Amino acid sequence: MPEKDPTTYGLLTYAWIAVLSAWGGVVNWIRKRKAGDTRPFNFMELVGELMTSAFAGVLTFWLCEAAGMQPLVTAALVGISGHMGSRAIYHMESWAEARFAKKGSCS
Repeated sequence: MPEKDPTTYGLLTYAWIAVLSAWGGVVNWIRKRKAGDTRPFNFMELVGELMTSAFAGVLTFWLCEAAGMQPLVTAALVGISGHMGSRAIYHMESWAEARFAKKGSCS
């Protein structure tokens, strides 16, 4: 099997990742809306949530693929990170800083 990199995955794969992670973002936005943490009918806030969730989902997908995780576990983690949004990105950043600080480099 050829080695995978971000450019070798198909458009359908990325579409599924975007939909699954954005779904998590919508659920998070609805939760925030019901808690009163976001303004009603704020379209830009929803779009921001969707974009952040999709980005977190793509990063999670790449990390899962690099770790060789099973597809169903990957799908679940993509949805969870989409729901977490910027919190997922923060946790990924903290993990990377801790891991690479020990080695002294990013390679």
